[in-house]
Amino acid sequence: MALATALLTPAEMGEVDRRTIAGGTAGALLMERAGAAVAAEIGRRWTRRPVAVLCGPGNNGGDGFVVARRLAAEGWPVRLALLGERAALRGDAAHHAALWLQPVEPLGPAALDGAGLVVDALFGAGLSRPLDAPVAGLLAEVGRRRLAVVAVDVPSGLDGATGLASGAVAADLTVTFGWLKPGHLLQPGRDLCGETVLADIGLDPAALDALGVKTWANDPASWRVALPRLASGTHKYMRGHALVLGGWPMSGAGRLAARAAARAGAGLVTVAVPPAGHGTYAAAFESQIVRPLADAHALDALLADRRFTGLLLGPGAGAGGTTRVMALRLLAAERPCVLDADALTAFADAPAELFAAIRAPTVLTPHAGEFARLFKTSGDKLTQARAAAAESGAVLVLKGGDTVVAAPDGRAVINANAPPTLATGGTGDVLAGLIVGLLAQGMPAFEAAAAGVWLHGAAAATFGPGLIASDLPDRIPVALRRLGRSRA
Repeated sequence: MALATALLTPAEMGEVDRRTIAGGTAGALLMERAGAAVAAEIGRRWTRRPVAVLCGPGNNGGDGFVVARRLAAEGWPVRLALLGERAALRGDAAHHAALWLQPVEPLGPAALDGAGLVVDALFGAGLSRPLDAPVAGLLAEVGRRRLAVVAVDVPSGLDGATGLASGAVAADLTVTFGWLKPGHLLQPGRDLCGETVLADIGLDPAALDALGVKTWANDPASWRVALPRLASGTHKYMRGHALVLGGWPMSGAGRLAARAAARAGAGLVTVAVPPAGHGTYAAAFESQIVRPLADAHALDALLADRRFTGLLLGPGAGAGGTTRVMALRLLAAERPCVLDADALTAFADAPAELFAAIRAPTVLTPHAGEFARLFKTSGDKLTQARAAAAESGAVLVLKGGDTVVAAPDGRAVINANAPPTLATGGTGDVLAGLIVGLLAQGMPAFEAAAAGVWLHGAAAATFGPGLIASDLPDRIPVALRRLGRSRA
């Protein structure tokens, strides 16, 4: 995985700070650079106006003192309010507080009077408890006054490890340092951060080697090398053969998935459907093969063909016993497999049976409701996805505006490119088809899931408002072209 896309917990960032300082970079210098970066980003976005800088009792507050000093030096009218006493500050924060030669006001609503911009330097990403009532009340007053807000590291009250928040007010701009944290991408943290800028303050990248980082932002840099490549001698049988079990009478979901698998690059796509639905599916396809599938015994015969390299069940399948049997037969074939939608709900009363059957690379793609039927995990979204992947033995795609892809070995990516236009029926079926299309071409399950999620968002972004699910498959080639790799 790419170093630049690593997501560090607050504890990991603390260790990077410690190692950087141990390597010879003074903590006071890192704080100076951090505050200077915030001041510079403010100067790029706003004209001079009265600023209220709200400082906390720790290093986040120390950053705030630097911001205040830098802005004042550029001629901005600055008022600084501190939670606690200046004499109680320690270390680097005390050093920079001593360089602020203007008044320090007590933290309270009066500090906001006349302000056109607020710098929130109260608490950083390591705060995992609710804000005290006076601080929460002050931030609520910032929101009531509709003041523009710039957050240092994270909006105060946002847990950088989880994205969960208590008492935080939404920022227009968040400036953080070195590497992003999971809370910058997980909801509601992502929305609370507003525009997020990552500033380089000279933290030592070698410090990451000792951390064993297992969380990244979902970015092509992490999986692009694993994307299937086309050579001049490539033919369709070399590009994989995806088998999609289409539902009936709910036929639209299976058709969307099959088209997405083909657009993802699978050389062949076969859709196996109940005999009653054969005509409907056959009329819808020109490039995909449609085969009647009477029952589970017929599926066994179909799977005897080892040329099927990626299997998908779930879209439109129905959540009854037949789907459950079909899922177990697919898993018994021990080939790369995607189970989505009804194929997951079919095991709501017996998730252990599903997990015990997973022996080959498998991707489960639940939304929040389907996830809750299968797993009894608790905690934030990243923690839940990781626990579910470990329990099931499958790559887990926990869908949403902040989709998390987690592997059984603990690796995880958080996706951030999905536009809200994807919140419409059928787009999840397209995602399942996209992933199985990549699996069929031999892409490893974790990388295929991560790439599928990213391409899904990128394809939607190329369309814009008014998107419906049937628009998506034909936008996948556009997303691939923009990714910069020929897929013709």
